[in-house]
Amino acid sequence: SAAIADTAAQRILAGAPVVFARSRPPGHHAMKDQFGGYCYLNNAAIAAQRLRSGGHGEVALLDVDYHHGNGTQDIFYERDDVRVCSIHGDPAEEFPYFLGHADEQGAGRGDGHNRNLPLPRGTEAEAWFRTLDQAIGWLSTSSPTALVVSLGLDTFVDDPISHFRLQQPDFMRLGQRLAAIELPTVLVMEGGYATEELGRNVAAVLSGFETGRSN
Repeated sequence: SAAIADTAAQRILAGAPVVFARSRPPGHHAMKDQFGGYCYLNNAAIAAQRLRSGGHGEVALLDVDYHHGNGTQDIFYERDDVRVCSIHGDPAEEFPYFLGHADEQGAGRGDGHNRNLPLPRGTEAEAWFRTLDQAIGWLSTSSPTALVVSLGLDTFVDDPISHFRLQQPDFMRLGQRLAAIELPTVLVMEGGYATEELGRNVAAVLSGFETGRSN
């Protein structure tokens, strides 16, 4: 799982415009020194660090999983070279409960480099995409040179453990929005538990990204 994400980042360093890392188990709940939430190693953080080590000045890391990426926040919270933004269910009522609040903005050198955008249960696609636009705008202000996306698709309306209401066509739209950022991009698979539809939802994101890049 971690090796897949690391290899994806190496492909970006070699010149690929976008690489999808089909990582399992997910990773964004894994902290510097602690596992949790099905996650043992933080795949997206490993990809971001590989990009930094390979010469990228600043990396933007966008987490769109239904659950807050508390591990990713922990890893980069005091750093200013990886800018982290997460859109997720409000931790007042969703896992991981103890992190993911809007007032967590980084510390030390990382002050101002972490942003959380929690949303209530039942959030529909239009409200979610307005929040995505906020996230992308904020990430872009520091002129990053590469993008890592923690691609959780448990925002799907029929996901059994989540409570947003995105439909399959919305994932194509997500792919198009990510492509429009126009950065070398690593898409790292995170959550998604509607197993019958998950493959089609992933395909919708990738199709949307391809369409967005070709326009």
